[in-house]
Amino acid sequence: MNQPASTISLPFTRTALAILLLTAACSLTAELPPVPVPPENPMTEDKRVLGKILFWDEQLSSDDSVACGSCHMPSAGGADARQAISPGHDGVFDTDDDVIGSPGIVRLDETGQAVEDPSFGFDPQVTGRAAPGIFISMYSDSNFWDGRAESQFTDPQDGQTVVIESGGSLESQAIAPILSSVEMGHQGRTWNQVIDKLAGSPPLRFATDVPPDIAVVIEQDPSYPELFSLAFGDEEITAARIAMAIATYERTLIPDQSPWDLYQAGDETAMTLGQIAGWEDFRDNTVCDNCHVPPEFTDHLFYNIGLRPSVEDLGRELVTAQAGDTGRFKTPTLRNSGLKQSLMHVGWIDSVRDGIDFYNAVADESNGIFNRHVQFPEDQTRIPDMNGNPIRDYDDLSMFSVSDARKNQVADFIANALTDPRVAAEQFPFDRPTLRSERSMSIVVSGAMSGTWSDPAQKGEIWMIEVLSGERALVTWYSYNFDGAQMWLVGVGQINGSVIHIDDLQIGSGRVFGPDFDPDDLAFSSWGSVDIEFNDCNSALISYLGTGVFGGGTLNATRLTQLAGLECVP
Repeated sequence: MNQPASTISLPFTRTALAILLLTAACSLTAELPPVPVPPENPMTEDKRVLGKILFWDEQLSSDDSVACGSCHMPSAGGADARQAISPGHDGVFDTDDDVIGSPGIVRLDETGQAVEDPSFGFDPQVTGRAAPGIFISMYSDSNFWDGRAESQFTDPQDGQTVVIESGGSLESQAIAPILSSVEMGHQGRTWNQVIDKLAGSPPLRFATDVPPDIAVVIEQDPSYPELFSLAFGDEEITAARIAMAIATYERTLIPDQSPWDLYQAGDETAMTLGQIAGWEDFRDNTVCDNCHVPPEFTDHLFYNIGLRPSVEDLGRELVTAQAGDTGRFKTPTLRNSGLKQSLMHVGWIDSVRDGIDFYNAVADESNGIFNRHVQFPEDQTRIPDMNGNPIRDYDDLSMFSVSDARKNQVADFIANALTDPRVAAEQFPFDRPTLRSERSMSIVVSGAMSGTWSDPAQKGEIWMIEVLSGERALVTWYSYNFDGAQMWLVGVGQINGSVIHIDDLQIGSGRVFGPDFDPDDLAFSSWGSVDIEFNDCNSALISYLGTGVFGGGTLNATRLTQLAGLECVP
């Protein structure tokens, strides 16, 4: 089988990469405590690499369009850089309860075919909460905004076997989106379907700019069964192992080299004078650190701060069934929050300063200062003291309401002094590949069209594409250089943006001569899948995967004949 186009040869060894990882993990600042690791899932380099590959592989979704990392970009603070609207509790767009969520996949039925969604039509569905940042989650006993990913990790396939007794909330979180019919999976998706797909999929098949630590491993062991064997001792792929690998990778993403970390370590020049003043106000003259407790800048607890009426989203109560948890959500870390496009679970808090303004909503109103925010006091929890005991209400809270200078100093400290520059620049260990979904060129068709595509390096192979409508295309591949035998692949697939995807390619072959050949004369059987990604109107990357002698590969195809009616939109 041909290697994925993204795989490259590099002079790295696994030992060298393990040393590199160890050096990165043992930073000089070490302001954050050691990462807790459950004994049932010890850290290994092979497992970390597998987890990184899985985290960034769009093939983990049903339609190859969403990776775990799609919603958790390092340069967005480990959250989602994309802005998409969910209609909220009332199911109606452009009303006050709308949420800025994360785009998932187009709604798919149990066969993987696109079906119309009542809210989103044939566009990607959007989650009902903003994606939380993943950094610092390794220190938490429960994850997700409502804490439903719990410390005890149970085998997802049997729902009974305890895999990790305690400390496995990362593992519990990692597996949930994969089967979600909004985020990554078709309706009724099973773990057996996920596992079978991974077993036959070249790792990171659609990614480009693959980081060297994972590129070298994919080159040496180019299949998922081989990578699971390296990480776990045999080639078996299971849901629990998928979760354990992803969690291992996430435990290495320690953002502990911010200016504040350096300042705490003794570098008095690491923060600006304004940031130092903001830190002092944050620590001494606000109640910010009552919940956002250094060095993690979260207490990992759950509060109702009155963002919206609780009836719109019950939050923690949906997990605990306790009325006292109504509308409560987890305290997010403030680390790297200056990189996030969306803050808090509703997503429409759009900056650190905007968050400060929310907390000042009542104080600003009493001071005659314009503030776009309104607080909803019903079910609102009181502000805790440093020991977690409730001490005061929000209606007498002022975070320097009448002083823009001091609000801006605190905002500067949070947004900039708590940002690790490696996260912002996506440098190791926060580096990543480029996802196919990030490549934004799309094709627009007007009426039916057809054309022939060929890779000059693959003599004797031709791809013919006939667009049947704006959503469907007929693809035919044939080769004529195999001892006089014609080999044919035929399938009908969906057009999605710049990609034609076909799940069920049919193969037919026979020794055929002369101009009267008709593929209908051949006996066809199920063979595999193909993705044709248009780089522009004249070139495409064709990736195919199947059984038999033509197991799979990639072609850099160029157009030989005109496809009338094709337009390219950047």
